[in-house]
Amino acid sequence: MTLLDKSLSQSADTFSSTEHTFATWDGTELFYRAWLPDQPARKAVFLFHRGHEHSGRFSDVVEELGLQDTAIFAWDARGHGRSPGERGYAPSLGCVIKDIDCFVNHVLAEHGIAIQDTVVVAHSVGAVTVAAWVHDYAPQIRSLVLLTPALRVKLYIPLAIPGLRLLQKIKGKRKSFIKSYVKAKMLTHDPVQASRYDNDPLIAKAIAVNILLDLNDTATRLIADAGAIRVPTLLLAGGSDWVVKVGAQQAFFDGLGSSVKKMRVFDGMYHDILHEKDRVLVLDEIREFINTSFDNNQTRTPLLDADKQGFTKDEYDRLSQPLTKLSPKWCRYSGQRLAMNTLGRLGRGIRLGWHSGFDSGRTLDYIYQNKARGDLLIGKVFDRMYLNNVGWRAVRQRKINIEGLLYDVIKQQRESGRPVHIVDIAAGQGRYVLDTLTKLADPDITAVLRDYQEPNLEAGRKLVKEKGLANVTFEHGDAFDEESLAAMSPAPSIVIACGLYELYPDNERIQRSLRGIAKALKDGGVFIYDGQPWHPEVEMIARVLPNREGNPWIMRRRTQEELDELVREARFMKTTMEIDEDGIFTVSVATIGNQS
Repeated sequence: MTLLDKSLSQSADTFSSTEHTFATWDGTELFYRAWLPDQPARKAVFLFHRGHEHSGRFSDVVEELGLQDTAIFAWDARGHGRSPGERGYAPSLGCVIKDIDCFVNHVLAEHGIAIQDTVVVAHSVGAVTVAAWVHDYAPQIRSLVLLTPALRVKLYIPLAIPGLRLLQKIKGKRKSFIKSYVKAKMLTHDPVQASRYDNDPLIAKAIAVNILLDLNDTATRLIADAGAIRVPTLLLAGGSDWVVKVGAQQAFFDGLGSSVKKMRVFDGMYHDILHEKDRVLVLDEIREFINTSFDNNQTRTPLLDADKQGFTKDEYDRLSQPLTKLSPKWCRYSGQRLAMNTLGRLGRGIRLGWHSGFDSGRTLDYIYQNKARGDLLIGKVFDRMYLNNVGWRAVRQRKINIEGLLYDVIKQQRESGRPVHIVDIAAGQGRYVLDTLTKLADPDITAVLRDYQEPNLEAGRKLVKEKGLANVTFEHGDAFDEESLAAMSPAPSIVIACGLYELYPDNERIQRSLRGIAKALKDGGVFIYDGQPWHPEVEMIARVLPNREGNPWIMRRRTQEELDELVREARFMKTTMEIDEDGIFTVSVATIGNQS
């Protein structure tokens, strides 16, 4: 224990902390503190520090909040405080967001506290990562407190973000850092707190360039899609914040989908509102919101009919309406469509998309191969640009995530002595299943890959023959026929539904599919499903690209909360999840069983 930790512990006689570590998803041991009441707590508060800082900075906050019957936990993010890693660095912000999910799940399991009895309080950079966790992972927390979220950092240098992107491109895989310009006197008016900040040996002033850029991009996504967050939220800001822009916080708050939300801007306060002169006003707001959250067991409007009303339905309806001719958007998308349907056809992938649909199984198989082909050199250039599109990059990462989770699930079932029989209800050409089984080389694992299009079945059978997989068969099947799914024989131990549900806007069809899968799986069976809660080019796709039926490819996005709710309604419980760095595709694992 450092001298600083000892002094912090001594200043909190009533709320002394204990010190712990946990192994996060990649095996890294991260440090955290726990302030526990005398009796086992049934509710929890998680605190997430801002950039450069650490959990010890919350010791006085815990004391002043005085939440006597509540277990409180705060971590040191990787690269901060007493957690390992280069100071201010993480492989990506997505890595930190996944750390949050592991941390919360670990602590709640250790202390037997339900996620529904949890409030999360997060500051600055921590507030952005926590908001992204709520958006992407859809945890069923009770409420959320965001303090001066760093949705837009004031960099004060013209073209700072483009310049940093160029720097990162030049550096390649080599790490680069920038030192924070922020002085203690820019964080708080309180000279005692400013001195404490300046003399804290665990505070590191550097931040990695990749994290700063990821922070900017993640914040952009959160502001654009704040409607997906329906958790009751309190947002507190400093009216004279030197570090982040209040306007971005207001835009995010205005878009929040929660029916219970409150924003307050404290006039004259700087960025570190938890350590400002008048911090009692801030702490009073936090305490009241937390207590009210625990006292009021508010239920959110179910999302089973989100295909009929709600913000993603409104977006779908808007995209279904034709644009006004000669409007700026009409001109832009018409020009893009013309270019892709003429010169773009020199690239083989674009040509295939126009022929079979940009959402077809044949197109996805081409995207997975990621090999630029086309007529002449210019065709290959067009094809490489096409394959490097953010959406297709996410599709390939989705394949990696599916294969990784499928591999883990198979390994667990084999270790438990269960026979492994896989059914993919809409496999296309089944490449991710076939690649996984080729890697495992276990003849005792069997698989049936179903699809409703004969060309996909024929291509899949050809792949099976090429790979020499005698334990895999392809068969015709309707992924939305409840009775057919329920009657699958032999009964599967693993069912996969990936690259499917996001193609259909209505929920009734999805519910039929889920009910059939649930009937087919026995207790202990595993369901792997994916979703598309976000896409930065959803309008371009709707206005430019045709789907497998030759119609405009208009997607109704399902938030992760909606998708998980549909899955729970069919008696599944989500156990783990992966997501790409751009937040486009999620892949989840759920088990079948009775839900409480």
